[in-house]
Amino acid sequence: MLFGKLLPREGNFFEMFNQHADRIVEAARAFSQLVANYNDPHLREQYNRDVDSAERAADRVTHDVNKMLHKTFITPIDREQIHKLINTMDDVADLIQDSAETMALYDVRHMTEEITRLTDLSVKCCERLKDAVYMLAKIAEPATAEAALKTCEEIDRLESDADRVMRSAMSKLFREEPDVREVIKLKAIYELLETITDKCEDVANLIEGIVLENS
Repeated sequence: MLFGKLLPREGNFFEMFNQHADRIVEAARAFSQLVANYNDPHLREQYNRDVDSAERAADRVTHDVNKMLHKTFITPIDREQIHKLINTMDDVADLIQDSAETMALYDVRHMTEEITRLTDLSVKCCERLKDAVYMLAKIAEPATAEAALKTCEEIDRLESDADRVMRSAMSKLFREEPDVREVIKLKAIYELLETITDKCEDVANLIEGIVLENS
């Protein structure tokens, strides 16, 4: 029994990465439903709770990964890569929750076309992030490694699309919105939503590094 405890262990980090990616997509899709049903206070509150629930579940996975990292002698990839990846993924979930909370705190009254477009791009980024994360366990296979890199490239393109949408949104906001308070509110929302895609790109960059070093 004691000998077994002393043996090097390899924690099931890839499975926990997958669990976290699932929670990110849950949060993103719940947020998308919040935006789509924003005019219904009951549904808005329901989807707000769903976002919070997914974010808390993601936090628990992050905690478990960091805890396991301290207890595991042999890790499947570099320890620093594991730490950076799970914590950057957690930043994505946090930003989704921040976006939902900011809408409530700022008492945003209506959804703009730009919020809808940025939300759609955020969801797509999160879904592609999940696809890339799910490939990590098999990146020793050349075909999987190549597919993971292509998925990361897609995330980069989606982030660039979000950049363009935000620049256009800001230009329109400052030209056409006469209410300064609305300008402040919407500017904050646009920036948060665009930051979700930025953070997904950060995750993609980390995955690219892991693939290139370990495939």
